[in-house]
Amino acid sequence: MPRRLLELPLLRRLKPGLYVHDEEALNAEPALDLLAEPITPVDAFFIRNNGDLPETGPTEAWRLTIDGEVERPLVWSIADLRARFETVTVTAVLECAGNGRSQFSPATDGLPWRLGAVGCARWTGVRLKDVLEVSGVKVGAVYTAHYAPDRNLSDPSRPALSRGLPIAKALAAETLIAFAMNGEPLPPLHGGPLRIVAPGFPGSAWQKWLDRISLRDVEHDGEKMRGTDYRMPMTPVKPGEAIDPARFSVITDMPVKSLITAPTHGFSVAVGSILVVEGFAWSGAIALAGLRASCDGGASWLEAELGDGEGPFAWRRFRLGFTIERAGPLSVMAQARDVEGNVQPFETTWNPRGYCNNQMQRVSGLAFGV
Repeated sequence: MPRRLLELPLLRRLKPGLYVHDEEALNAEPALDLLAEPITPVDAFFIRNNGDLPETGPTEAWRLTIDGEVERPLVWSIADLRARFETVTVTAVLECAGNGRSQFSPATDGLPWRLGAVGCARWTGVRLKDVLEVSGVKVGAVYTAHYAPDRNLSDPSRPALSRGLPIAKALAAETLIAFAMNGEPLPPLHGGPLRIVAPGFPGSAWQKWLDRISLRDVEHDGEKMRGTDYRMPMTPVKPGEAIDPARFSVITDMPVKSLITAPTHGFSVAVGSILVVEGFAWSGAIALAGLRASCDGGASWLEAELGDGEGPFAWRRFRLGFTIERAGPLSVMAQARDVEGNVQPFETTWNPRGYCNNQMQRVSGLAFGV
């Protein structure tokens, strides 16, 4: 029996509200109304896999190797990591670079995510910086390479994914080797017992089932680090145009974005009542500045007051009320912006892999007379 068919019952039991995509690897996302909490519950968090789900065995037997461009290669157990280093918690949004890919036209390569491949969690572990410094980072180290035991489904001799981080991000205070999620041991479905947490970077950089980190003196060229994988064109690319990978650069910052969790598509509201619009806004490395929303397709706007969030990498709640004055169709939109003036566009700019779609979400409904 294919492994995916064995994994589905587990997913259905642990995450009953998720939509499972029809492909060989196990990938699933929640309906947007399940993302209404500031901290996304584990049972509502999306699942992203490029290959199989590896057998991880007992947590106490797991080992993490540090090697490559370091003075002292070392091997750590999770108990060793806990004992030697400060335990820290970072609240951060995790979003797949392909979230919203289904909205591109013409269609692009890749899994047709809707809008649910995102969540905000409390990630607990040790700073990657602290662990690397004990091994002694050599002057020539410019990139980390991350390894895990998940395998390519069509060719098990190959890894499913091996990505890395620029050394500056690897040594940033927010970057973790995590062993817990929302106060509980990191679930195997989310990369337990160890994973990378790289706030602001796309989910592909948050390597799951981490068992080795090798420092390199060049940009890492592991599985899905080459060609156009998780890369954006530096200049516009038109549909059907020949692809030159030299025109693409690695995605190292997710764009400013928002998510409307209520109302949902097909809502109705009585004339004279208040339509409550709520959801979350977030950004990558560039700080979030604000958000405005509309219920008439962008003809008029209200500025939202954003909640504080749990730190610079968490999403922030917004909530507005619109007085409905006349009957007819409604189109709810939200537009977030960052401190450098970047805003969510009305329409996305096409790219051949369908990455980083941050166009404004539209939720349609109807106002009826009473």
